[in-house]
Amino acid sequence: MSRKKNGGEEMRTDAWMATFCDTMTLLLTFFVLLYSFSTVDAAKFKQIASSLQSVLTGETGTSILDFNVKSGEVPLVGEPVPTTTPSNSSEDVYQKVQSFIKTKKLENTVVIKSDSRGVIIQLKANILFQSGKAEIINKSKPVLDSINALVATLPNEVVIEGHTDNMPINNFEYTNNWQLSSARALKVLEYFVNIKGQKLPRRFTSVACGEYQPIAPNNNETNRALNRRVNILIVASDKEAVKK
Repeated sequence: MSRKKNGGEEMRTDAWMATFCDTMTLLLTFFVLLYSFSTVDAAKFKQIASSLQSVLTGETGTSILDFNVKSGEVPLVGEPVPTTTPSNSSEDVYQKVQSFIKTKKLENTVVIKSDSRGVIIQLKANILFQSGKAEIINKSKPVLDSINALVATLPNEVVIEGHTDNMPINNFEYTNNWQLSSARALKVLEYFVNIKGQKLPRRFTSVACGEYQPIAPNNNETNRALNRRVNILIVASDKEAVKK
């Protein structure tokens, strides 16, 4: 009788171990689940929802709790999200253009400006064209070649603007300043894309501004010369140009 009693006590002692192990396993799973939700962001939450939906509907798919394919050690849940600044932001583009112009010693040839649209490389029209003409002067092509090399390193959209003074023009090629400014902007665009072979031509646009966006009063020849210009606008990806 004593052996049976002892045997019964031993069986009861072993039985509680299974319940205890199950409880600890559930607690561990619960805390892991809490941790995962405490560090997940909105994108990860969508992934979790998608994974749960796949499981419930019987569809196959990669679970959010699968190991990270990059290392095989850290779960995707809670993986830090990169917060780097785009390399083509206004500040970065301005600094890159400024450094490039100094390296190429073009400070006396071009002017760098910035507005709400992006960074502007401004060239005087008399450097590029003869009066009333839209054919690029040969001696100005090395300058355009340098700018072309710079633009090729940037992913930003490029807008080429033609500007004139307010002096009327009427010759056998152009009847007004709109046409002249349009032809000049288009010639620079074609030089970059067709002659120099810029990739992704869809990045480039030419705009005719005529005499209607002067940067100085058209009251003397010096000021009118300032208004005759071609602007190469590198559009800011963040639309927040640095003020210079």
